[in-house]
Amino acid sequence: MGTAEASEGIIHYLPKEIFSGIVINMQTMYMSWLTMAIVAVIVFAATRKAEIIPSGIQNVVEVFVDWLNGLMESSMGIEGRRTAAPFVITLFLYIFIGNELGLLPQIGPHLTSPTNDINVAFGLAITVSLAVYLFGVMRQGLGYFKHFTQPFAAMLPLNILEEIAKPLTMALRLFGNILAGEILLVVLYMLAPWVIPNIWIGFSLIIGFLQAFIFTMLTMIALAPVFKASH
Repeated sequence: MGTAEASEGIIHYLPKEIFSGIVINMQTMYMSWLTMAIVAVIVFAATRKAEIIPSGIQNVVEVFVDWLNGLMESSMGIEGRRTAAPFVITLFLYIFIGNELGLLPQIGPHLTSPTNDINVAFGLAITVSLAVYLFGVMRQGLGYFKHFTQPFAAMLPLNILEEIAKPLTMALRLFGNILAGEILLVVLYMLAPWVIPNIWIGFSLIIGFLQAFIFTMLTMIALAPVFKASH
């Protein structure tokens, strides 16, 4: 029995078969839509009446954007930051908001993180890999893929294995940490409601931020060679 199946008794994914053999976890879909809606509302609220001297939600969003821009510029250079910023910032906001939804106090409807589903975690990791290939081809043409045979052709199998391992480890790290945090919160609420869980929530929210940060940093590290190699 896999981790996702073992967690079904605590975290409910609400699987629904839409076609023969094709199952969609509806809870994951609902929470993904909610996450995207929250991100869209936050960005809209921050940019609707942008001011030269930011305040309120605009100030909070600009702090995150400036921080991420600084990280991108230090790892990918100015040109890399300009090209990849929309993708990287959107990715961070989605993972950050999504992580935190399932780690909030459980009042009323039970909210879960879309990233506690291995399918979402793998989807995000594969999206990063595809983005790396896309940016690579855009900047270097099909010659980008010659790195698979470097430093010599015999390394091709190992380089392919490395390309497979990167999204795999990124997905499992994100999925495992968020799922474990949510399961622990549910168990704590069962054992000691409103005492230990509320103490743990503060720590969990930090973990949610750190996992979003780690995933985003790994994305920047994966993108960095694309922009550095083109100089």
